[in-house]
Amino acid sequence: YQLSMDIIVMIRVCKMFRQGLRGFREYQIIESSHRKHPIFSFWDKKKQGRITFDTMDFVAEEGHFPPRAIQITQKKPAWRTEQEIQALCNVLQVLDSYRNYTEHLQLLLAKIMRFERFGRRRVILKKGQRGNSFYFIYVGTVAVTEDEDGSSAFLDPHPTLLCRGSCFGEMGLLSAGIRRATVVCLEETEFLVVDREDFLANKLDEEVQKDAEYRFQFFRKLDLFGSWSDEKLWELVTLGKVEKYSYGQLIEKDFVESSFILLICKGSCEVLRLIDLQTSPYYYKWIWQHLELIDNIPLRVHFDESNPILRFREFQIASYPLQDFSFLKLLHLQETWKQQETSFNNTIKTSGNSLPKLLGPKIKSRRAQSIRCPMVNTQFGELPKEAVVGAYMKIHTVEQGEIVGFHQAFLPEHQRDMRPLSLISLGTELLRLRKEKFYEMIDDETREKLSRSDIEYPSDDDMCQRLLKENSWNIFRKDLVRLLVEPHKMPPFTPFQPKRKSIYNPKSLILDLCSVNKKIKPHHPVFMTSQKYLPPLRIVQAISAPRHKIQELLPQYKNAGVLL
Repeated sequence: YQLSMDIIVMIRVCKMFRQGLRGFREYQIIESSHRKHPIFSFWDKKKQGRITFDTMDFVAEEGHFPPRAIQITQKKPAWRTEQEIQALCNVLQVLDSYRNYTEHLQLLLAKIMRFERFGRRRVILKKGQRGNSFYFIYVGTVAVTEDEDGSSAFLDPHPTLLCRGSCFGEMGLLSAGIRRATVVCLEETEFLVVDREDFLANKLDEEVQKDAEYRFQFFRKLDLFGSWSDEKLWELVTLGKVEKYSYGQLIEKDFVESSFILLICKGSCEVLRLIDLQTSPYYYKWIWQHLELIDNIPLRVHFDESNPILRFREFQIASYPLQDFSFLKLLHLQETWKQQETSFNNTIKTSGNSLPKLLGPKIKSRRAQSIRCPMVNTQFGELPKEAVVGAYMKIHTVEQGEIVGFHQAFLPEHQRDMRPLSLISLGTELLRLRKEKFYEMIDDETREKLSRSDIEYPSDDDMCQRLLKENSWNIFRKDLVRLLVEPHKMPPFTPFQPKRKSIYNPKSLILDLCSVNKKIKPHHPVFMTSQKYLPPLRIVQAISAPRHKIQELLPQYKNAGVLL
């Protein structure tokens, strides 16, 4: 009886103790993992044994560091097994700054790093002190300030922030200099810390030195830095920050206004320009040329030319300045011609009772359109609201050894091209350096070489014309392939597969002018991008427009066989 009573008291004490622990973040993570993800096992026939899997080792609340990984980082570096180091390295692949290192260096860092969690207003680095640690941010946000206690980060409306995936303090491992800034937590933040003692004991400084030596030799071979001394080139390598980007990853949203210079060490990247098509007169003319075909009028009607007398009379009617009563003007002109029997050589008299009077300023009467849809006023006229779109155009490819970010920096401000330009990676490794540091280091010879290598990018009108030509050619090519191939092939048997719900739909990137005046709601999300000082703009890759049949465009080919 006494033993039973002791067990009951112990259970009650444990319940009260667990309730008191619920205020701690780490306990909340582990406790929820225990409750939601139990241990399960199954029998393996090959090994003739039972395999047990504990999901609690890799499961945590969303975004937080897994409890199993925390247990690994609590061990001493010498006690960690190769499997534990590899598992920790896999968890850290979500950090961009960690992926910038080589695979061998990633494993060495995973062997020596430890886990830390700090609350809001905790000062991580203090200005003026010597740094002995290097920090990776796994969860949370920190601010970089110039004061010693970090209080200005909570008063400054636009502080310098570092978020998940960033790192800081790496110079404290390679040099014994003092900190130049203070880093303070803006919220509860989780860090992975590399201490200087472990860094040197495991010879990570030698691996870092090898990477720096490789970059030094790469820059020494470039003609741009031929006049630089070894000391200045080493300063460039140490001040820069190495970053790696995978294929299709955004490097800079607008590198024209960026405060960094990018030196491409490996791979290549593309320069893209977002074009607002409604600002081009060629796009306006192209749209209305195709919308005129929306009534499926045969091509020969457009090729037939009217009598010169009738065309001159139509020109007089269209050019006569009126506001909103063109139909009334046409009736008056026809009655006047019948009464006076005038010819096309006579001028039209605007005085008298035969023509209506003007009610406002003189403007050209617009041609009546059969399109009924919401319109938007542009500087060239009205366009359908759905036709107000934008497109990304590739204007340049940056290869290995080139520099991005100094675009027309040595020209006067009134001569610079300040259009926003984006940089997309094609599998790139680059060195990021602040502009003011780079401009302090360059000499007159380097400045002259940069001025000669500067590229003048094409205008938006030229890129719009190129886009419309490529789009017209793609439409003609698809129609031609459909005419030649489809009648002669049998569709293969394809089993029915249910459609999966997905965010991306190819139709969302195509502007369909054939359904402009139809009230059809798209069943897919439309891609929008923000414009500077303007509302978001829909992005398209192609335009599907009303067009004539290919047999009308090529009447000399009566059938597909002759055309082939």
